[in-house]
Amino acid sequence: MKVLHVIATADPRSGGPIHGVIAGSEIWRRHGCERHVLTLDPPTAPWIGALPMNVIAVGMDGPMADWIRRHVPISRYGYSPRLVRWLKKNAANYDAIIVNGLWNYASLGAWRALRGGGAPYVVFTHGMLDPWFNRAYPVKTLFKRLYWLLLEHRVLRDARGVMFTAEEERRLARNSFKPYVARDHVAGYGARRVEGDPEAQIAAFFATAPELRGRGFILFLSRIDEKKGVDLLIQAFARAVEDFPDVDIVIAGPDQSGLKARLAALARAMNIGARIHWPGMLSGDAKWGAFRAAKFFVLPSHQENFGIVVAEALSLGTPVLITDKVNIWREVEADGAGVVVSDDVDGVERGLRHLCGLSAAEREAMTRAARACFDARFDLDANALDFLALMKRLCAADNHAAQAGEIFSSPPI
Repeated sequence: MKVLHVIATADPRSGGPIHGVIAGSEIWRRHGCERHVLTLDPPTAPWIGALPMNVIAVGMDGPMADWIRRHVPISRYGYSPRLVRWLKKNAANYDAIIVNGLWNYASLGAWRALRGGGAPYVVFTHGMLDPWFNRAYPVKTLFKRLYWLLLEHRVLRDARGVMFTAEEERRLARNSFKPYVARDHVAGYGARRVEGDPEAQIAAFFATAPELRGRGFILFLSRIDEKKGVDLLIQAFARAVEDFPDVDIVIAGPDQSGLKARLAALARAMNIGARIHWPGMLSGDAKWGAFRAAKFFVLPSHQENFGIVVAEALSLGTPVLITDKVNIWREVEADGAGVVVSDDVDGVERGLRHLCGLSAAEREAMTRAARACFDARFDLDANALDFLALMKRLCAADNHAAQAGEIFSSPPI
């Protein structure tokens, strides 16, 4: 089976979608599935050649394109006339096409090229239909509603399948925009099992933050972004800090929006600046060592369609503190793998106090529950194979419909 992923950007700094593509590619390859990536990045993007798969970059390039990207906000939509041309010429070479994400030209361009024929396509929404965005950004939502009504809903309507990473994500998406017509499915997702020497990994982490040797710490590891609720974590920790004098917080991850300076100022204003550590983006052994050494992992997000870092923590037996806006919260809560709270300061404070106050026996029980939760639900190898099987079923259904003359087409645009 030969599959093409269409995605706005293959930049690893952009977050979950491209990481999901990369993570599953090796597993699919071992089972006879070849994956390619078609991206709206310019061919000169520095990350293109570093990815472990064939990447076709069809974005606009050259000095003028660079200037437009820097100074024209709408250019982030990623329009490129090369996308539709390339797909119309090459789509027949693939058994299936996966469109990753919405609200950019990758989805609309793929629909324009593929509707009514060619290779079957599915859409992976990656949390982009969560109603939280509508509440958080009401002005943007006005434009999205118009765009959805005129164009974007057709991308889902005409797809052979629309994929969600959790049942909660699918449930929320159905009420985000109208009309909503989709053959929706929950596709397995998760993290790879971590290999390597645990002691060496822990040592690699402490090499990045030597001041933490001999101290306990709570780990936040994700993009430093408004929706991640880091401000809630800082405010909640400030309330509880005097009761846990031997525990600090590590806030690790890339800061792409300049939010770190404001958060650091907030910590200083609350007199806990010295108890917050900012090692930047962690990767490799240092990242796994941070998970292993932490008392527990915290992700106080206002919105999270899955939360791959939660699965990574669970894989190492690290208990988690998450909000009920992380869409796998029901699974975590049911398995006793952590604590689920509301996405506000009071909720996060309750979670911090609960997990910091666990006895050794309670912590060990939660560690076992975390590993069991991962094994049962979030092992990427098993879930990637389930997704591959689903893709094959959808393609088979598409081929059967084509033979029966049942595939519908959309009006031209």
